[in-house]
Amino acid sequence: MLEAIRTRGFHSTTPIQSAVIPFIMSGDDLIGCAATGTGKTAAFLLPILNRMLKARAAAPEERGYTRVLILAPTRELCVQIADDVEGFTYHTDITSVAVYGGVEMGPQERALKSGVDIVIATPGRLMDHMRSKTVGFTKLDTLVLDEADRMMDMGFWPDVRRIVATLPDSAARQTLLFSATMAEDVMKLGDELVREAKYVQVGSNGAAKTIKHAVESVPSAQKTEWLAKFLRRTDGPVLVFVRTKSGAERLARKLASFGLKAAALHADRTQQQRTQAVEGFRSGTYRVLVATDVAARGLDIDGITHVVNYEVPHNRETYVHRVGRTGRAEATGTALTLVAPEELRALEALQRSVGIALQE
Repeated sequence: MLEAIRTRGFHSTTPIQSAVIPFIMSGDDLIGCAATGTGKTAAFLLPILNRMLKARAAAPEERGYTRVLILAPTRELCVQIADDVEGFTYHTDITSVAVYGGVEMGPQERALKSGVDIVIATPGRLMDHMRSKTVGFTKLDTLVLDEADRMMDMGFWPDVRRIVATLPDSAARQTLLFSATMAEDVMKLGDELVREAKYVQVGSNGAAKTIKHAVESVPSAQKTEWLAKFLRRTDGPVLVFVRTKSGAERLARKLASFGLKAAALHADRTQQQRTQAVEGFRSGTYRVLVATDVAARGLDIDGITHVVNYEVPHNRETYVHRVGRTGRAEATGTALTLVAPEELRALEALQRSVGIALQE
């Protein structure tokens, strides 16, 4: 695992990693909060994998059971966590599978029946497998809930409760809950799942300090044309957030008609289309990704220079998670919000709740 860490270019821990790794290695339950892009995934994966490798060395016969379950709210985040697991375990024999909707269940069923060591899953698709009795967690010793606040926002908490009810008693497992924001509702529900948890918050429970926040006054009818002009005079990949799936499609098509390489990402696209959009954006095939909030959590792409809110976000949590796609890993970035006259009241409320001044 150390060889894999070196290969991936890790040299030192981030603050959230420094804070939580000792607790996780000690076996404590934990609720952790830090801004997006600060290394939460490695913060829980590395100590979990370290413990798993030590246990395997001590009792090599204890194989063929799933030991770790990681729940995440979106397919994209599932895939990215699975990629990290694969990278960190490349030189080991630890096995894993990503379980999410939009693809055939057959390959997932075969992996689950084989007893992979680590399952990374969205709650909905995992419930499908549990109803089909293709997965069992009788030997589970670690449960991770990543982006817990987003799982609540997306209505997954009833499924999470049902899944947890089938797992070994909380005293027999370690439970780790991570979030970019720690709203009161999340804390209450976290208390249902963890026992005498350690609470760790790194930073201000908000957007990273490396992000510049800006606002531009633009009438609604002129936003698309203004955005196209803005994109022509700036460099680097730009992530644009809109409220609706139809709005994402329309805006992506309009930007493409202006000669800009743009793709849409939303829940009505097939898994193949979503993967093509994300990977095309990552590789530079598309310079602009127009997304609904399905991409606001867990989309980890290096070098995003700007996040643009095409409309004013409805609440603080949405704003924080959207703009967290830039300014990651201590890089700088700009969060730009386009504000029509009828959105000024919503902007004022957002500025009060976020606690930052958006500068024109």
